[in-house]
Amino acid sequence: MVSARMSQLLQDLTTERKDDLPLPPARLRACAMVLGLDGLALSLTRPGDSGELLRHTGERAAQLEDIQFTQGQGPGPEAARTGLPAGEADLTNGHRDRWPGLVPDLLALGIRAVFAYPLALGTVRLGVLTGHRTSPGALSGQQDADARALAQKLTVMLLDQAASPEDPTVWLTETSHLHRAEVHQATGMVAKQLDVSPAEALVRIRAHAFHTGRPLLETARAILARELLLTANHPPQGGHKP
Repeated sequence: MVSARMSQLLQDLTTERKDDLPLPPARLRACAMVLGLDGLALSLTRPGDSGELLRHTGERAAQLEDIQFTQGQGPGPEAARTGLPAGEADLTNGHRDRWPGLVPDLLALGIRAVFAYPLALGTVRLGVLTGHRTSPGALSGQQDADARALAQKLTVMLLDQAASPEDPTVWLTETSHLHRAEVHQATGMVAKQLDVSPAEALVRIRAHAFHTGRPLLETARAILARELLLTANHPPQGGHKP
């Protein structure tokens, strides 16, 4: 059963104007507090394409999403792929085999627990709601129920705002506020230059960013500025990633 506080927040979302993206930042912060989390992020997912961060409560939540996006692994990508919640209540207690290379980066951010809930309706998967804690600790049964209810509500809201019933995420790609707009643009540029699919182009950009330890957005900007050219057999040069 959903808690009284979360029920009120969900009701507020229903009655508020819908001319903005789902879940205004203030509401997202309120939801994080109810769930006992230090941060929340709402991300869109597109099959065979890159994801997009829509809302987040602060810099750490955004960095968590960007690290998962760069590496292509973590609770968010896992929840998006399986359609099931994913997470770890204590990242300090191993789990490095589950997401190789990711856990040390999350610990360096000060993140000690992560939880991801898919925004899905049947086989349609629209996005992921990802929360984190700066200290280890599992969600309570009530918090888990509230998180599931919030994810379900956001799924319905995204579907309601969709421009196309066949692809509920098309409308977002045509806006100017996308968190990773430059990554999308760089992906298209690399795909055209190398005559590969956008999915493969994104993999190449991610690989370069991860190998060099350069933020993904910074890598994309270098590509757009033609300061970085990824060739067909491009071996990433330099960088500081051990």
